[in-house]
Amino acid sequence: MSTALPIRPAPLASPRRFAVVASIYNAEFVDGLVASAQAELAAIAPGSTVEVHRVPGSFEIPLAVQAIAEGETSDAIFAFGLIWEGETSHADLIATAVTGALLELSLRFHTPVLHEVLVVQTEEQARERCLHATLNRGTEAARAAVRMLQALEGIATHRR
Repeated sequence: MSTALPIRPAPLASPRRFAVVASIYNAEFVDGLVASAQAELAAIAPGSTVEVHRVPGSFEIPLAVQAIAEGETSDAIFAFGLIWEGETSHADLIATAVTGALLELSLRFHTPVLHEVLVVQTEEQARERCLHATLNRGTEAARAAVRMLQALEGIATHRR
């Protein structure tokens, strides 16, 4: 497990369009991811828009991501959810399905999809990753989104 956030990237030169798909389940924690991503994007993607879309749970996130990607209205899409690891394999099944679907959508639509559907065992883990500044995965996702957009721009420039 990483114990520190990646270094903040240089701000984007022009405003972008971001979409967030966030689970309603475990709202206290998921809302922390959303708020942290929005705050970080305000600093590193000034003037950008962030649309937030709510879905019931983590399993429903990929379908909403697909609908956004098909509409070509976002430069990057965030997937935020929280799954509690329990005594059965249910959490693993959901997490595996969501992970595969998000990766496939990112590749199919050539759009960064930032996967922060977290599987946690304890409330302490959830708080550290969703509500605290040190390991906040919403902040991390915002930084990764900006870095991916910058990387893709660089790749496109070298193709010309």
